[in-house]
Amino acid sequence: MTSPVISVQNVTKNYGSFRAVSDISFEVQQGEIFAMLGPNGAGKSTTMRMILDIIKPDSGTISVLGGKMTDAIKDKIGYLPEERGLYRGVKLLEMMSYLGRLKGMSRGDANARALELLKYLELDSHAKKKVSELSKGMQQKIQFAVTVMHRPQLIIVDEPFSGLDPVNTRVLMDLLMTLRKDGTTIVMSTHQMFQVEELCERLLMMNKGTVALYGTVDEVRSRYATHAIEVEGKGDWASVPGVAHADISENGRTAVLQLKEGTTSNDMLTALAQTPGVEVQKFAQAVPRLNDIFIRVVEGRVNA
Repeated sequence: MTSPVISVQNVTKNYGSFRAVSDISFEVQQGEIFAMLGPNGAGKSTTMRMILDIIKPDSGTISVLGGKMTDAIKDKIGYLPEERGLYRGVKLLEMMSYLGRLKGMSRGDANARALELLKYLELDSHAKKKVSELSKGMQQKIQFAVTVMHRPQLIIVDEPFSGLDPVNTRVLMDLLMTLRKDGTTIVMSTHQMFQVEELCERLLMMNKGTVALYGTVDEVRSRYATHAIEVEGKGDWASVPGVAHADISENGRTAVLQLKEGTTSNDMLTALAQTPGVEVQKFAQAVPRLNDIFIRVVEGRVNA
């Protein structure tokens, strides 16, 4: 088994009397998209900055790409902070090429890579414009392009889709998936749970500086599954024997059936088949969305 790209072990960080991060441990594996979740102030940004060696932990150890942070390792990382910043008075292609060369690329390679990314993002016609002449959404896409200019082995992005419309969000999501297929490891902080469910293999959810949840997306969702099933079809769902309560969609075709105590999924499948007027096209365990789990954990309504 290969070594983790990031290993955080028993890390704590205090700011005076305030404990921002408390004894957290987790690993990020090669070639995965890993989500860091949590409410504002949970410690996510502090943890990212410790991983990047921007700030130092008070205790614990952090390994990145096989060891302690060095200048050589930093050149293998792409970082997109939540606080964006571009050279607004510089022409787009010139700026991207310059930033690529700062990461060790030759001028020719930097120019070629910049043009490749601009074409992918459908911004190649703006290559000679100044950054200040671009819309906010275009600048956001350029900020992301700059992050991946030098083909880093590890990308750390903080709220990468903030402020983007659905079309441009999809463009960047597709680019992340392409990078992952090429073997790039991606750590992503976001408040958009549906993006985590679509993009990420595993997640870490922080709350009040501690680890609240850690594991694969499917494991986390299954852990919080309730005694219910999800059905699609037609019929009077509430009348089916064994159903305690039916949460029915507006169109009436889908429903989440809360089961009575002692009723199993097999019992319900049999009951549905035997209930007159009920037709079932889909039958599955009802698994909560990450957004619902996030709210439950943050509000302390479960033992996370």
